[in-house]
Amino acid sequence: MRALTAPEIHASFVNSTRREAAQAVLPDLSALDWDRLDYLGWTDPKNPRRAYVVTWVDDRPTGIVLRTADGATRRSAVCSWCEDVIATNEVSLLVAKRAGTAGRNGDTVGTLICADFACSKNVRRRPTIVEAGDDAEAVVQRRVAGLKERSERFVAAVARG
Repeated sequence: MRALTAPEIHASFVNSTRREAAQAVLPDLSALDWDRLDYLGWTDPKNPRRAYVVTWVDDRPTGIVLRTADGATRRSAVCSWCEDVIATNEVSLLVAKRAGTAGRNGDTVGTLICADFACSKNVRRRPTIVEAGDDAEAVVQRRVAGLKERSERFVAAVARG
């Protein structure tokens, strides 16, 4: 993922008000290994039920605000973004209101995502011999490409409203 600045991230949110976007508490951007991220995702430290994701859609940074579904807890499931079959014990249902009029009318979309947003790490995990056969690198490249495609598709769906 291409590195982003705080102003770029704050300006990228498509399903929140300007005020809500400006108040988003960002992670320490200087501590991130941008080359090993396929999207930027984090939980709001002041409100753990709120989370944020930023990725590149149509060659521009696009961010969305998510929240944990009412009554949702972390569960054992497969993340719909990284599809890692090993790290299945920390997955949450996260919901985003759609951008524009649809979101203002209460239209939302949800998905199961790793609660700690470790998808980029998960897809780079060395595959087991059963998963990879003789070509572990090809498996990792396929996983990375799949994660990028699924996360960008979800963010784009929220942005379309």
